Amino acid sequence: MAAAAAAAAGGSGAAAALWSEVNRCGQNGDFARALKSVNKILQISKDDVTALQCKVVCLIQNGNFKEALSVINTHTKVLTSDVIAFEKAYCEYRLNRIENALKTIQSASQQTDKLKELYGQVLYRLERYDDCLAAYRDLIRNSQDEYEEERKTNLSAVVAAQSTWEKVMPEDLGLREATYELCYNSACALIGQGKLNEAMKKLQRAEELCRQSLSEDSDVTEEDIEAELAIIHGQMAYIMQLQGRTEDALQLYNQIIKLKPTDVGLLAVIANNIITINKDQNVFDSKKKVKLTNAEGVEHKLSKKQLQAIEFNKALLAMYTNQADQCRKLSASLQSQSPEHLLPVLIQAAQLCREKQHAKAVGLLQDFADQHPANAAEIKLTMAQLKIAQGSVTKACMILRSIEELQHKPGMVSALVTMYSHEEDIDSAIEVFTQAIQWYQQFQPKSPVHLSLIREAANFKLKHGRKKEAISDLEELWKQNPKDVHTLAQLISAYSLVDPEKAKVLSKHLPSSDTLSLKVDVDALENSHGATYIRKKAGKLTGDNQQKEQGQGDVKKKKKKKKGKLPKNYDPKVTPDPERWLPMRERSYYRGRKKGKKKDQVGKGTQGSTTAGSSELDASRTASSPPTSPRPGSGAAVSATSNVIPPRHQKPAGAPATKKKQQQKKKKGAKGGW
Repeated sequence: MAAAAAAAAGGSGAAAALWSEVNRCGQNGDFARALKSVNKILQISKDDVTALQCKVVCLIQNGNFKEALSVINTHTKVLTSDVIAFEKAYCEYRLNRIENALKTIQSASQQTDKLKELYGQVLYRLERYDDCLAAYRDLIRNSQDEYEEERKTNLSAVVAAQSTWEKVMPEDLGLREATYELCYNSACALIGQGKLNEAMKKLQRAEELCRQSLSEDSDVTEEDIEAELAIIHGQMAYIMQLQGRTEDALQLYNQIIKLKPTDVGLLAVIANNIITINKDQNVFDSKKKVKLTNAEGVEHKLSKKQLQAIEFNKALLAMYTNQADQCRKLSASLQSQSPEHLLPVLIQAAQLCREKQHAKAVGLLQDFADQHPANAAEIKLTMAQLKIAQGSVTKACMILRSIEELQHKPGMVSALVTMYSHEEDIDSAIEVFTQAIQWYQQFQPKSPVHLSLIREAANFKLKHGRKKEAISDLEELWKQNPKDVHTLAQLISAYSLVDPEKAKVLSKHLPSSDTLSLKVDVDALENSHGATYIRKKAGKLTGDNQQKEQGQGDVKKKKKKKKGKLPKNYDPKVTPDPERWLPMRERSYYRGRKKGKKKDQVGKGTQGSTTAGSSELDASRTASSPPTSPRPGSGAAVSATSNVIPPRHQKPAGAPATKKKQQQKKKKGAKGGW
């Protein structure tokens, strides 16, 4: 602005005074007042290039980037790209019009240092890290001013981004980590390489440097320091989460959120990480955290992969909270943005499975596999899993065998053989072995996996009665390594089941027992922790003890038998009931329950009257049964039968009657008039 004021010094007196005011306000940083003076100058001369430049600068300093860009676009004839390229590109950059900013910089006829600095920032935002790294290297090499430390910090940030998002092994730039920003960026690069413990140490060092740097300023409060440390603590919590220390990570994440940092990008990342910890639990908390990821301006603060991860987690949360339509909408949007990405289609398939639409889910995955052959393997593995869940094991095997790049893998062979064995399809299982062995024979004949597969195939065939085929495999294995005694032993064992004479001939190739030197310490083996029997160490025996030891071998101790308990009222003179061990219902003298019998005997007429046929039912009239109860009005009968127990209570002679049954008898006698 000082140069602009000097250029206009030759104008009229009023204009000169205004330019002086603009110059003074610019030096004092009062750009709002300077803007007023510039507007007055433009009223005098509306096409004054210097005044227009000053106006744009004042608007930028006041944060009015839209208005500044509008002034530039309105006066394109006066403010050409050569004159105001940096200001225009900077406004576009701050308005997040990154592609436009790049075009403006590239169209400038002269690449000044300011444009190069801005060019590096633009490339970083566009995630063109290789070009960005070259731009900053050129700047550091060709610049010598007070901003060198900032350029090195930006350079280290580019290296950290490459390591994190592109998995590029970072080169040693030889930067001295004297500031907490450089330490922090170095820690991020280490996280990208998976060196979590080293990264944690770097972050702790960055925290120390940050506290030291900020504590030197007396105006900085503890709250300000904690706010500045929030991003470092957030990265520490992320390392804890990767290490499986989820409780510690969650606690640190929540502490950062309580500080209410102004960085919406940091809050969004922390909220997303908390949601990943919660998974399908604590859904209410996850719903609250999602709001932090929707804050204004988040999309301009995070990388594409970070934003993509947040959107994936939103779709999964919608699925866990049974918001099927929202889940489908989010996953469809993600698929349109990244058609080749696996996660959106997997989320859609998972949602369909939750709705019990397994066939539709398999069809969706099949369509994706056909359209994107590069990702077909992972999709087909998911399809096979769904088929197994439905019980269609054979169809799952067909899907797995269609993955050509995995057919020969030991894990795939093992899975297919197990599944075919479960379905009792031995021929298909052997075919899987054969195809895998042929692949290794063609491409990796000396691979140990090849020999291992032949051996496993032979064992499988022997187990399922395919002896001749197993012998063929074992012979092939023995030819490749004639000194393998284990294979020879297996071959002899197999021949013994088919051709014993051949087994005898082959057994001559076995080494003799004399050549086998088995250096086994039997005592150490018996006393080892894994031994099922541990021999007790023999101690010195005295004379008496020795005699006892010898005596124990000849005479066995007789165990004393405990005497059985007898009932309290047991009478040895009376013979016990031989049926006492049987349940009451199974005893020969059991006559059924007496409940309700009395009611059946009561007549339905007037009191004291008898019903027809009562004499037939009277057991006392029969010769075989004793009198049961006294008849009404017969006193002699009472005296004659007073000592006789009714048959329903009668027990065999000598059988003790319990106290409880005696009490029941008394009660029934009182009620029934016995």
